[in-house]
Amino acid sequence: MDSGMKKDTKYTITGTDIEEVKRLNRNSGLSYNQAKEMLAKQYHSKNK
Repeated sequence: MDSGMKKDTKYTITGTDIEEVKRLNRNSGLSYNQAKEMLAKQYHSKNK
């Protein structure tokens, strides 16, 4: 049975392509914690 999926691609039970999710996350910009850290640094540098 050939479903058109790559053999080496990992999928969740619901069919989500794990590697595609990781790739999209890498390209999505800052995480919440990264954005929070950046804002804190900017705030502290302006208020010295």
